[in-house]
Amino acid sequence: MERGLLTELLSWKAKPERKPLLIDGARQTGKTYLLQVLLGQQFSQVLRIDFLESPQMQDAFAGSLSPGDVLSNIELLTGQHFNIATDLLILDEIGECPRAVTALKYFAEQAPQAFISASGSNIGLLNTFPVGKVEQYNLRPLTFREFLLASGEAVLLKAYDAGQNSAAAHTKLFDKLTDYYFTGGMPEAVSLWFKLAEQSILERVKSVSQVHTDLLAGYVRDFGKYSGKVDAGLIESVFMAVPAQLAAVMDESVKRFKFKQVHERKSRYQELESGILWLEKCRLILKNHPVEGTPRSPLAAYKKDNMVKLFLFDVGLLNHMLDVSYLEIKQQNYDYKGYIAENFVQQELAALGVDPTFSWNDARAEIEFIMADTAGHIIPLEVKSGKRTRARSLQSYIEKCNPVKTIKLTGTQGSSPLEQQHYVFPLYYTAHAVRKHLLSIV
Repeated sequence: MERGLLTELLSWKAKPERKPLLIDGARQTGKTYLLQVLLGQQFSQVLRIDFLESPQMQDAFAGSLSPGDVLSNIELLTGQHFNIATDLLILDEIGECPRAVTALKYFAEQAPQAFISASGSNIGLLNTFPVGKVEQYNLRPLTFREFLLASGEAVLLKAYDAGQNSAAAHTKLFDKLTDYYFTGGMPEAVSLWFKLAEQSILERVKSVSQVHTDLLAGYVRDFGKYSGKVDAGLIESVFMAVPAQLAAVMDESVKRFKFKQVHERKSRYQELESGILWLEKCRLILKNHPVEGTPRSPLAAYKKDNMVKLFLFDVGLLNHMLDVSYLEIKQQNYDYKGYIAENFVQQELAALGVDPTFSWNDARAEIEFIMADTAGHIIPLEVKSGKRTRARSLQSYIEKCNPVKTIKLTGTQGSSPLEQQHYVFPLYYTAHAVRKHLLSIV
C-alpha cells in the first residue's frame, strides 16, 4: 500500500543534514507502516521502539539526553547495534515518553546526520514540544488517489492521473468513489476490501464493517485513556454528535455545528470547547469556518471559533456510525446525501494541507468551500453530490462577490476542458481541481 507522503520522507532522507522526522496522525492511519516498511526499505537496518508495547524503553531516556548516550542506552536495552550513518531509528508512540520528545531537540542540534524518526497519535496533546527542531507531517487516512493505488488497477490510475474526461473513465471512477465512500481511507479497511475482491460482496461489506466497529471502539477507549483534564464523556458526546448533525442535512449544505443537546447541561461553545479542541488535536475531526459578507484574503482573519462546521476525519467511519448501508451508498437513483460528498471534499482538502477550511453564507445562499488562490483571489467551490448541478447559491455568490473564476464539484462527468472561468469537475477530481486552480501544485 503506497502513500503519497513517502515522497516527502525520501527528500528528508536525501538531505546531508536533517531534523528528526515526526509523523502525527489519528490512530491506525498507517504511521508505523509508512516509517518501518515504506521508508525503512531505503535503509540498511531499521530499529523500532514502541513505547506502548515496551514502556521499559523509556529507561533509555531517563538520564542524559545527548544523542550518544541515548543511542548507547537503546543498544543496551535492545541488544541491537545502531549505525548512525546508515540505520533508521523509529520512536513509535513517542507521546508515551515525554523525555523522548525532548530528546528530539538534542538530536536536531547535536546529531543532524542521524536518521531519527518518531510518530504518535496524541502529539497534539503534548504539554511540551520541540518547536522548530523537527520536520513534522500529518498522516491522514488514504486519499481517493491512494485508494486507487491500493486497488492495483493501473489503467484506471493512469486515467485518474491524466484527469481523463470521458464517459468510460467517469463510470469507472465514480464507481470507485462510491466504494471509497463506504470503506473510507483507514488502511486496514482499504486493504481488506481489495484483499477480499474475490469474495461475495456481502462478505466484503461485513468484514470492512467489523474493521470500522473495532476502530471506533478503540477511539472511544482512547477518550478515557488520554482525556487528561478534559471530560471523557464530553469528548465522546461531541464525537458522536458530528455524524448525527451531518446526516440531518440531505442535499443541502452542511450547517453549523449546534451546541445544544450535545452533552447534558451544556449548550454553549465555551462549554464544549475543550472536547472539540481535544478531538481536533487528535486529528479525529476537521473544521470549516463559515464567512459572511464579501470574503477577502486572508480568510483566517474572519474565523470565529464559535461559528464552525465539524466533519469527521474519515468518510467510511462517518457512514458506519450512521449505519448507512453499502447498497444505499452505491444507489444512484435516490436523493444522494450531500454530507457524504462534502465530508469527502473536506478530507481531500485536508490531505492537501488546507486545514481548516472556510465556507460562505449570505441569507439563504451557501457555498460549501471558499479558498484563496496564489494571487489572493477568493474562489468558491460548490459541492453538488448528484447529477443535478443547478446551483442557485453559486449564482448568488457570483452576483455579490464577482469571483475571477468558480469551481463546481459534482456527480457528473464535468465540463469541457476548454472552459476558462466556470469550471465543473467530477467529485473524484477534487484534488486535481484544487491543485490546478488554487494551489498551483504540479
